[in-house]
Amino acid sequence: MLVGVARETVTGERRVALVPDAVARLQAVGLDVAVESGAGAGALFADAAYAAAGARVVDTATLYADSALLLGVHPPAGDRRDRLHAGQVLIGLLQPLADPVLVHDLVEAKVTGISLDGLPRTLSRAQSMDALTSQANVAGYKAALVAADTFGGFFPMLMTAAGTVRPATVLVVGAGVAGLQAIGTARRLGAMVTGYDVRDAARADVASMGAAFLDLGTTVSAAGGDGYARELTVDEMRSQRAAMTRAAATFDIVITTAQVPGRPPPLLIAADAVAAMEPGSVVVDLAAGPFGGNVDGSMPDTTVVTDHGVTIIGAGNLAASVPRAASSAYARNVAALLAYLVRDGELHLDPDDEITAGVLLTLDGEIVRPDLRAGRPEGGPA
Repeated sequence: MLVGVARETVTGERRVALVPDAVARLQAVGLDVAVESGAGAGALFADAAYAAAGARVVDTATLYADSALLLGVHPPAGDRRDRLHAGQVLIGLLQPLADPVLVHDLVEAKVTGISLDGLPRTLSRAQSMDALTSQANVAGYKAALVAADTFGGFFPMLMTAAGTVRPATVLVVGAGVAGLQAIGTARRLGAMVTGYDVRDAARADVASMGAAFLDLGTTVSAAGGDGYARELTVDEMRSQRAAMTRAAATFDIVITTAQVPGRPPPLLIAADAVAAMEPGSVVVDLAAGPFGGNVDGSMPDTTVVTDHGVTIIGAGNLAASVPRAASSAYARNVAALLAYLVRDGELHLDPDDEITAGVLLTLDGEIVRPDLRAGRPEGGPA
């Protein structure tokens, strides 16, 4: 069975679904590997490196025509999607909510869709396959670096002949994987870091990273299932937003990472909160995407400077800016999933299996996941 690795075509995307080091892992479970020429160029993985690892390097037409399994980070778009054919299996971070036409197209083409963003994240045996976690980890790391690079001051406290320079103050909103990595990285850079999350359990996680926990003085607690926070009620959002407006003004940098699966991200930093921040302050919104973001005024892949000098960075795809590390982590996730699903070189999909049921969108022209059949695709960014 041939596994094809497609080149990503989304603007700004530099990751690749499989790195040369992972080729042998797929071969070990009986799979052959073909790589579209140039697929790894954005992450500086040359075609020759794939060939040396035992993969075939082919053109676009050959890849789509010959591959039984097609790997990508994003789903193919445009004429590439038209190349999908009956019996083929598409594997990636397909996010059907962000691409509502995708499920229809897979059904029409009789393509089996497997999406890593649907993986049951609370299962310990699925951790090695968890691409949302691996990519959020990269994004959180880079968020702190982006903030430090944009901020006009130092992160650490410095004692110089000209006097003592105070450390930057950083607030990280959302203490999931991305948030905790942002906290850890900002602390390693020397900043004074505070974390916040609506889940009570996150207090211990923030403390474990050596950061303070922001107490907004509200009674909101929003622990949800699958390790995510639940969606807040209107009254809870109003209360939290008012308290956050007062708190955000006391920080030099705010990094937001809060998302709710299957829903637009919550608006946590309103316009009046941004207006209350000092000139030169920086806001990095990791939730900025097609459905909005955590910060009023943030836009995907766009940096905006307000009239009073606050920089707002919409950074919903930061993992793509660390392409070698992000691709290597993603490739390990894909290889682990395929090792689980493939036996004797053939793909075995058991809809009654928890992992398979989570990732399987469509099978041979039929919608499998119940929420998609109901027209309410769930899942979404981590």
